[in-house]
Amino acid sequence: MWYPLGSLHLRAKVGPSALFPKCGLPEIPSLRDPSCMIYPEKIAVKMCRLELTARNKDRWSREIQIMKKLSNLNVVTARDVPEEMKHIALNDLPLLAMEYCSKGDLRKMLSKPENCCGLKESEVLSLLNDVGSGIQYLHENKIIHRDLKPENIVLQEVNGKLVHKIIDLGYAKDLDQGSLCTSFVGTLQYLAPELFENKPYTVTVDYWSFGTMIFECSCGFRPFLHNLQPVQWASKVRNKGPKDIMAVEELNGEVRFSTHLPYPNNLSRTLLEPMEMLLQLMLKWDPVQRGGKTNADSKKPLCFEVLEQILCMRVVHILNMTTAQVHSFQLAPDESLHSLQRRIETETKIELVNQELLQETGVSLDPRKPAAQCVLEGVRGWDSYIIYLFDKSLTKYSGPFSARQLPDKVNTIVREAKSQLPLVVLKKVWGEAVSYICGLKDDYSRLFQGQRAAMLSLLRYNTNLTRCKNGMFAFSQQLKAKLDFFKSSIQYDLEKYSDQMHYGISSEKMLKAWQENEEKAAAYAQVLVGMDFLEIMSLHSEIVELQRSPYARRQGDIMEQLEDKAIELYKQLKMKCRTPDPGVSSDSSEMVKAIIQTVQNQDKVLRDLYTHLSKILLSKQKIIDLFPRIEKTLENIKDADNTVMQMQIKRQREFWHLLKIACVSDDEVLSIELQLASYTGTASIENASWPLKLHYAKIAPPFPHW
Repeated sequence: MWYPLGSLHLRAKVGPSALFPKCGLPEIPSLRDPSCMIYPEKIAVKMCRLELTARNKDRWSREIQIMKKLSNLNVVTARDVPEEMKHIALNDLPLLAMEYCSKGDLRKMLSKPENCCGLKESEVLSLLNDVGSGIQYLHENKIIHRDLKPENIVLQEVNGKLVHKIIDLGYAKDLDQGSLCTSFVGTLQYLAPELFENKPYTVTVDYWSFGTMIFECSCGFRPFLHNLQPVQWASKVRNKGPKDIMAVEELNGEVRFSTHLPYPNNLSRTLLEPMEMLLQLMLKWDPVQRGGKTNADSKKPLCFEVLEQILCMRVVHILNMTTAQVHSFQLAPDESLHSLQRRIETETKIELVNQELLQETGVSLDPRKPAAQCVLEGVRGWDSYIIYLFDKSLTKYSGPFSARQLPDKVNTIVREAKSQLPLVVLKKVWGEAVSYICGLKDDYSRLFQGQRAAMLSLLRYNTNLTRCKNGMFAFSQQLKAKLDFFKSSIQYDLEKYSDQMHYGISSEKMLKAWQENEEKAAAYAQVLVGMDFLEIMSLHSEIVELQRSPYARRQGDIMEQLEDKAIELYKQLKMKCRTPDPGVSSDSSEMVKAIIQTVQNQDKVLRDLYTHLSKILLSKQKIIDLFPRIEKTLENIKDADNTVMQMQIKRQREFWHLLKIACVSDDEVLSIELQLASYTGTASIENASWPLKLHYAKIAPPFPHW
């Protein structure tokens, strides 16, 4: 018997400073009253039932000792009972104290309307990992649970992650097999057939219970005629095929079996086949064959080896933003990104060269790294982590796209909203309708995350553009400074040259060289004018506007309201089903109205989303187109800078040569003149070089004929 939170159960925070009033059981203090007790840790306390026989009371005490020896993350562990609580024990039987798990149990999670068609893939895989680990631990310690069910799987947050823990290893597990039926009243739906038929059993009874839970968590209902009690469905299911994992009764009373998981569910295509194989092993009717053969090396039955293979699968989930479809690929060991992209090309028809794969952060995948970069360590399920695929050959996407496929039963009520159906039937159909509406909202949320990834990618490109622009500006300013200096120097040279001409010193060759350099400097200045900084600044402003746009924020408020409306309708129907009258039926007008409104609203928000996404992609393409132009401009700037420096060096070399000529002696001048005459065949001063003429200008009066 449990005693939690101020009722007949007590789940208490207990510590060294705990204070309990000396009172009998009826006066167990409420934990909602902070004046009663002060504790640093929570525990759950279990009390033995009063009607136990002496033999079973002894077994209760032994169970407590066994519990204290167990230590596994996925099995609830025992705690010491505080001295302050021991006085509430009855019949001298000790209390059983265990860690308190505050996140509820699996039944609570399955009962949420949004989980009518099964949990999310990440949650199913987490259940496989945790409960599978706990069961194997118990079996290794020679313990058969025998009462595995959603109510006996609790959840606790450990290091920010929800962990499943098995509870209730209770004293009833050691009772004589003849007492099992009375001991398990109310929980027969999860029991292996041999248990409620009072037949001998082994650890495989836990396989059946676990398989039943896995199926329910995957699809939202138990696998075999879930509306019937086991006594009723046993005779109908007994002769099922060895691979059948589901049985449903048609309206005509015929039982239909299937080897596959039904739609709708939330599992990716890659996971369906191995999950079906696992369930086929766990849900075999024959307890000897159930679970498969045991591996001689690992000592594990085949079912747990398959489970381990499922958990070790490295699956990358790709959301194709051009079609809004999710594609899943199981990665081979050390598979390259190029290999994965080839597979993506085959499935999506987007050529490898046009594929852009973005993480949620907007970072592109690195082609030098393996495909495993698409998978986060320890993160499972396509609802937890996804890669976004864009087609680089497109800047305008033609969305929105048609809504997800309607389940057959939901499609029926949409076409015949006024049809009267029994409440029990309606409950299943409306559950699928709620799941469908939740799915539409989730589809939009994923596409919005894809749009956000595209925006983050654009901002990264914009950052690179800003860096390039700043680098280009710095180089251009450097070139401008050199050009200004060079142009002012040339202009000064030309001015001084004009002054020299009055003294009769001139050189057409020198003048022409200076004038050409001045023209080159002017041409290089045009390189700076050609850099369109205004275009870049305009693009920056365009990106800021995209960030400020209301469509950059999530627009799914109406869809969330419609989801809440559908959930409320479903809850009201469940209340009516608690006291079902076989003659009571109802139509689906209100639920169909919610479905249609959700589809219409999704169509609107997707149109807005894809319009905004196209603007993002267009701006990104503009940046991509700018990069080659910026590179070319940078090359031109560097070439111009180098040429200006060469012209300046040449100019200074000429002046130093001129200075050398101006400083030579008369004999050296005569020698130069004779050398010149010898070279040219004439001794005329007119044929002398202008530096030589300049020397003569120093020592002789001007020669008008120069």
